[in-house]
Amino acid sequence: MARFGLLPGKWLYLTWPGFVSNFQIWRGVTAIFFFPLSPQTGFKFLINLYFLYSYSLRLETGLFDGRPADYLLMLVFNWLMTLLACLFLDIPFLMVPLVLSCLYVWCQCNRDTIVNFWFGTQFKAMYLPWVLFAFGLIISGGGVEELIGILVGHMYFFLMFKYPQDFGGPSLLSTPNIFYSWFPNRRGGVSGYGQAPASTAAPRGGDGGGGGAGFGGGHAWGQGRRLDG
Repeated sequence: MARFGLLPGKWLYLTWPGFVSNFQIWRGVTAIFFFPLSPQTGFKFLINLYFLYSYSLRLETGLFDGRPADYLLMLVFNWLMTLLACLFLDIPFLMVPLVLSCLYVWCQCNRDTIVNFWFGTQFKAMYLPWVLFAFGLIISGGGVEELIGILVGHMYFFLMFKYPQDFGGPSLLSTPNIFYSWFPNRRGGVSGYGQAPASTAAPRGGDGGGGGAGFGGGHAWGQGRRLDG
């Protein structure tokens, strides 16, 4: 809307005075979608759109298959943590750290999946967020937004999976019942990559989350395949 002059851009990005002092709370949402497009940032915008589509789809059809309320909890938690970090660090745009936080969760749940990156490079999914951080640091001289996304994603992964399973602690994140009333669990659907990590402290029975079927198609940024051995 700002691109077409329907709304002034200064109303859409995140600022401490606007969000806190003037109580313009819509900035916490519009800052996700508002991105400063220019010849220098256009490619970054497009690649983050790709990651947003690709890894959100994999989370929805994998780890959170049939559990839209739990998926919504992850999105809300990551958004709130990203919002707080960007407020204190005076970062006006939330798209990159929020996308990286979701990508990080998928990568931790598929740590040993081989992903294909540029120029035919291949590595395990657990390294993909750090590759993107290094890419942002070297190419654009940034990296702070990517680092925030990694830290937020790790916070969710630790509180939801690592702490209860590996350290025997209580579950510190639970989906509110109102989310289930809005988006009840369902059966069936399309299975994709992603499964809740098994505890290293003690084996657990039962279904851990989504399906395990792979994605077909050609190579693309971050597209993965499961190791056979």
